[in-house]
Amino acid sequence: MNIKELHTIFRDYPVICTDSRNIVPDSIFFALKGENFDGNRFVKQSLDSGCAFAVSDSIDNEGIDGCIIVENVLKTLQDLAEYHRLEFDIPVLAITGTNGKTTTKELINAVLSRKYETVCTAGNLNNHIGVPLTLLNVNEKTEIVIVEMGANHSGEIATLCEIAHPEIGLITNIGKAHLEGFGSEEGVRKTKGELYDYVEKNRGVIFYNADDETLETMAENTMETTLVKYGKTVTGAKIDSDSTLLGFSTVEPELNVNTCLVGEYNLNNVLAAIAVGKYFDVPDTEIVVALAEYKPTANRSQLIKIASNTVIMDAYNANPSSMEAAISNFAKLKAENKLLILGDMLELGDNSLSEHRRITEIIKKHGLWNKGKVILIGRTFSQLNEEIAISFPTKSEAEKYLKDQNINYHLILVKGSRGIGLETLLKLVGSG
Repeated sequence: MNIKELHTIFRDYPVICTDSRNIVPDSIFFALKGENFDGNRFVKQSLDSGCAFAVSDSIDNEGIDGCIIVENVLKTLQDLAEYHRLEFDIPVLAITGTNGKTTTKELINAVLSRKYETVCTAGNLNNHIGVPLTLLNVNEKTEIVIVEMGANHSGEIATLCEIAHPEIGLITNIGKAHLEGFGSEEGVRKTKGELYDYVEKNRGVIFYNADDETLETMAENTMETTLVKYGKTVTGAKIDSDSTLLGFSTVEPELNVNTCLVGEYNLNNVLAAIAVGKYFDVPDTEIVVALAEYKPTANRSQLIKIASNTVIMDAYNANPSSMEAAISNFAKLKAENKLLILGDMLELGDNSLSEHRRITEIIKKHGLWNKGKVILIGRTFSQLNEEIAISFPTKSEAEKYLKDQNINYHLILVKGSRGIGLETLLKLVGSG
């Protein structure tokens, strides 16, 4: 069966399932494989549970009624998504970057959806599976598609672009993340830059932060593209320093913006959303309302009141760039008692120990290095043997410690890589 024939079936059954535990009736089950699972084992179960068809690359499933045998299930899913995307002549905006891409994507979607029917990446489903699934949500009512693209190895953004065919590209920033896969910060730049390369090849539109010298150089080195700049200098943005939540005004366009986001480091994410909204002619009043109503979720820059404490929960992910930004912002906030709870930054390879040590130096530089006020969690942080900080190799050891503490009337920053799972500490820092 070729992709055109499979797409005809998809038109009749436009829901895709990849998890046999969550089957939707009259959907198509794609039997994806991973290191620890093989969806081919659940083809018959998915069909018995109500799927109209199942796509498999195992000959063991040949002859099962409703099962479509292909050479490679993942490649078929990607090819189907590409074919489906090219059926629609609508803008596709792709977003990548080291930090802030999910928040920026959510803010842009909030703004654009005030005027348009949008399809947007759900959560952080931004990889070789998530991008195709996003594209397959596009239908006749869709007017704009917003696709988040993540990568931890060279060439991955280029691959995702060949599936999504974005006409518009936005890179939030270039920083230190996934150095284990990229090899260096230059490797990060080249991989993220694959988005600009694709947009340039297709004479599309690039949004870039003019305050970021690296992005400005990358964008202005492209040929045959339309460049749209944004940033603090371009807009004349002035931050309201009296609020824990991000609020600011701009001169061009003339706006007063209040958000539910914590941290000055989110300013560029919001300014990107304003720039995209203006480009697509969303009225200023709608932009301001959209930004004010957007509430962060999934432990990203969330301000949470619990018992007598105020917690900045930013533990969805962490790398040296985002960790430094979070600590710097935390230092500026006004509070009599502050507590830092930081978890290891993962996937840094040979740079791991030095980057963790650099974070402790940043804490010291900002005057936050006080006895009993810095808790470091993870095997790498623990190797530093810092006397002032309270260090634990594992989260479970930290949990035991926190249960015995009486933490009251503190402003607390919780930040670490997703694999450390610091979000479970929330109930403990509010138990005092």
